[in-house]
Amino acid sequence: MLIKRAADLRESDVTSKELYLRRREFIRGTGTAVMAAAAGTAFGSSVFAAPAEAQNPNAFKFPEVKKGPFGTDEKQNSYRDATTYNNFYEFGLDKGDPAQYSKSLKPRPWSVVVEGQCGKPGTYDIEDILKWFPLEERIYRMRCVEAWSMVIPWVGFPLADFVKRFEPNAKAKYVEFKTLLDLKQMPGQSDPVLQWPYTEGLRLDEAMHPLAILAVGLYGEALPNQNGAPIRLVVPWKYGFKGIKSIVRVKFVENQPYNTWQQQRASEYGFFANVNPDVDHPRWSQKTERRLGELFRRKTLPFNGYADQVASLYTGLDLRKFY
Repeated sequence: MLIKRAADLRESDVTSKELYLRRREFIRGTGTAVMAAAAGTAFGSSVFAAPAEAQNPNAFKFPEVKKGPFGTDEKQNSYRDATTYNNFYEFGLDKGDPAQYSKSLKPRPWSVVVEGQCGKPGTYDIEDILKWFPLEERIYRMRCVEAWSMVIPWVGFPLADFVKRFEPNAKAKYVEFKTLLDLKQMPGQSDPVLQWPYTEGLRLDEAMHPLAILAVGLYGEALPNQNGAPIRLVVPWKYGFKGIKSIVRVKFVENQPYNTWQQQRASEYGFFANVNPDVDHPRWSQKTERRLGELFRRKTLPFNGYADQVASLYTGLDLRKFY
């Protein structure tokens, strides 16, 4: 057990009774005899050292990845940070659980259903999708609503290119994404902590912004299971819960999708999920964040530092009301 005595201990550092009890149920339900190690140190960095095979049992390097047109030159977090400190409730509620319990996920074979208001609906194999788009590496700042952040070199392709390929029609105003629903591969879905399958959405103009990508890898190799293999969403100006993982359905819709965290706690998590340090979460401040591996907290930037690129998308929108 990790006992914190630091002066900066916040409510967000304390696991709620509800989540703690459900985590115990999850562990019992999957037959796990040993609890995961503590997920963070006083520095905000993971202390759970997953073995290499747990990090990425099917790792392969992408042979041709060009440097993307967007990114940051900030110091990157380590591969270990990015792959052992994760939110992926389909495999448990603690940050170290996904790296330990996600071996059951089988990222091949894999297909993505595209449906709704578009000209080319159908079921598409992930291998075909990978052939359609040149892969890029983009080093993005990533911000979690729980006041921690990382810098990760993602490998992927523009979401806009994916959207254009399927020819959304005039009725398509939003893009809805869904995660795999499979209790054998994702045993945490037996726990009603969330409504499954995980669902997320973007306005169509957000999906078409050149910063948004569909990621299929990080650090030059295929995504580990715990990071959302084989394909996930990365929207760097939004909080991390917007980055839906292990996508199996993409639907073009006329009405705003009702995403998972709206279903769970609409008073705390809105549809847009834009990083706004001036609006506190009901249970913690968003004004500062701790970059994993750093001792001191840093100031949180509007839109996670991407305001110059994306603020115009929200002209006239009250970002205190539409959070």
